[in-house]
Amino acid sequence: MTSKSKFVWGLSGEGNLSSEVSKLNKGFLTAMSTIGLTQFLKLPFEYMENGKWDLQSAFKMGGMPSSHSAGVTSLATYIGLKKGLSSHEFAIAALLGLVVMYDAAGVRYHAGETAIAVNKLEEKVAELSERHPEISLKQQRRKLLKERLGHLPSEVVAGAILGMLAGGISYLLSKD
Repeated sequence: MTSKSKFVWGLSGEGNLSSEVSKLNKGFLTAMSTIGLTQFLKLPFEYMENGKWDLQSAFKMGGMPSSHSAGVTSLATYIGLKKGLSSHEFAIAALLGLVVMYDAAGVRYHAGETAIAVNKLEEKVAELSERHPEISLKQQRRKLLKERLGHLPSEVVAGAILGMLAGGISYLLSKD
């Protein structure tokens, strides 16, 4: 690894800037690797729920556990352990995490519920227009709305627990 790439990844350990970049990157890498792990963990949960392996579930939104919750919680946990719970960095990460988790369980979940209702309504209108030719369906959407957008509270909590574990492990592995 060249000295330039070591600096970019914060691995050289020389000087204050490199030290700060190293801490930032460890937090970022913790969050990103936790998101990846969580997305992978959706595969066995999907299997337990539906009895079949669906590789696409690793790339879908929603489901158990919440990768967004896991990612932001791992970042906040890592920063809280590294910088302290009274640090500004932890406060920012924790607040951002709460906003993301609220969005996942609230806004996006309800948007998915609305999509389910709209898709069912469109199916009913299509049925009616077939049975009653006088009702013309002018234009039918080619694609149904995505119904799986958000998370149940249990999925958010499971992601948060996984995130705390991952953030704690990352901190312990990176202790100076």
